[in-house]
Amino acid sequence: MAQDPQLPVVIVAGLHADARKEAVDRLLRAVPGSVALHHDLTGAADGAVRRLIRDADGLLSEGDTPLVNGCACCALREDLVPELERLAGAGLTRLAVVELWDSVEPKAMAEVVAAHGGGGLVLTNVITAVDPALVLPYLANGDDLAEAGLAAAPTDQRTVGDTWARQLEYAPVLAVVDNEEADDEDRALLAQLHPTARRVTADSGDLVDAAFAGFDVEAAAAAQHPACALLPQDADEAGVTTLVWNRRRPFHPERLYQALEDLCCAAARSRGRFWLADRPDTLLAWDAAGGALCVESAGPWLASLPDAAWEMVPPMRRAAAAMDWHPEHGDCCQHLVFTSPGLDRDGLEQLLESCLLTDEEYAAGPDGWRRLPAAFDSLLDAA
Repeated sequence: MAQDPQLPVVIVAGLHADARKEAVDRLLRAVPGSVALHHDLTGAADGAVRRLIRDADGLLSEGDTPLVNGCACCALREDLVPELERLAGAGLTRLAVVELWDSVEPKAMAEVVAAHGGGGLVLTNVITAVDPALVLPYLANGDDLAEAGLAAAPTDQRTVGDTWARQLEYAPVLAVVDNEEADDEDRALLAQLHPTARRVTADSGDLVDAAFAGFDVEAAAAAQHPACALLPQDADEAGVTTLVWNRRRPFHPERLYQALEDLCCAAARSRGRFWLADRPDTLLAWDAAGGALCVESAGPWLASLPDAAWEMVPPMRRAAAAMDWHPEHGDCCQHLVFTSPGLDRDGLEQLLESCLLTDEEYAAGPDGWRRLPAAFDSLLDAA
């Protein structure tokens, strides 16, 4: 029995639109029979999403698709898979390149495509296109996407900086364009932000190889989850520093809250996991870029779960907890990573240390910790 045709699909993302187009054009030129699908969300505010399909020679078709629940990204999800399945069914396309619009994040789209593998689609990789000279300006940009004309929905509250950080860190491959204005500091920042990424030149055969290399959507999601994220290591090169700060003692909630502004502005990018003395069972996620900080609950620490519940925890999460395990606190820990040019390592470490419980406060134990001022309630219980 003949098997259904399998259409390789590669996602190319990134706020650097010119770099993204260069990478997509390279794939179209290098892979005969390839096409690119692009949903232009520029007119989403007026209720329209424009679908463009092209090959190396130019535009093949275009059309509009309506918004879904006022959300352009929802419309993209609803329209993308049927178009890809149509191409797969025709059997004439060797590679489908999904060129995401500027602020669309690749994680959601990768999971949508991967979930429809039975429809003849196979996600072969996710690539973020990068202009190294723009990494820091975009990362440090705290403007709302709406202010920059890049919002994907009226309710989109993301910033340029945090959106770019997630686009950069999710993709296992970075397609880097050549820019004479980029210097050693730019390249060091890029390397430290995502040290495990495969970096290829956007206009090279390596990009084509990467497009077909394969992609594990579950591993990619786990690598971004605060409980087991593959965070950068200590580094110092070309004026760019990455500080990895690990401690076992919990934070004093009030002192940490008072230090939040200084901490989130101390580095171009910071992320990780942490715990508060008054919420000892809750794993908290730290995510900051462009001077904007997001703190939210990422569920319980494994140490707070009954043994029977461990069977429902993904293996990567259990493995990460085992590596962090402490005889007294289990997997509860402070693991924060700060990356930036000109980072004040000593000053940052001193500030972080000052937010931990003192010896006297620590000696009070969990019952005493829970009586500390609940300074984070406004952030964590707002929903």
